[in-house]
Amino acid sequence: MHNIKQLKAGQTIPLFSDYQIRLIQAQDLDAIKLMLDDPKVTEYLFFAPAPAEVYEGYFNPMIDEISTAIKAGVWADNLVFIVLDKENQFAGMVGLTQVAMLAGNYEIGYQAPQKSWGKGITTHACQLVSQLAFETLGAHKITADCYASNEGSYRVLLKSGYAQEGLSKHYYKTEQGLEDRLYFGLSK
Repeated sequence: MHNIKQLKAGQTIPLFSDYQIRLIQAQDLDAIKLMLDDPKVTEYLFFAPAPAEVYEGYFNPMIDEISTAIKAGVWADNLVFIVLDKENQFAGMVGLTQVAMLAGNYEIGYQAPQKSWGKGITTHACQLVSQLAFETLGAHKITADCYASNEGSYRVLLKSGYAQEGLSKHYYKTEQGLEDRLYFGLSK
């Protein structure tokens, strides 16, 4: 995987076209909070909307962990990658977390502001982070889940090589009623 050393060092590397990717930094939190304040973005997120303090409490420890890992020249256990456009503006994010007590198992998730939808940005980022997990972090399984009606999210997973591995009926309670949860997986 090219540019992996730069990415691990916290540098920005090319993703595709006019987009780049790097590890999260403290300066990204405002853009993340703004994105998570958009009802269209949060429609399929069980953890949003929420007060800004909730997002700060969730992301700040990860930002600190990643910053410490960069200084030590190692990968953090929980990674958040930020996608930037050609003007260095926030265009989305992908998270990769280790599953507790299951070495080699990871979960992947992503969010993007509306301006980034339908452009392949999240698919490219998901593919790159999945490749990194297998080739660099020693993953043997990556899983993801989404609302069954979130076509954009499950299409990203399918285009990234993931297969639907399960379904939980009526998992989410939404304003529209009960919503199924889809489970996806990718194995080495």
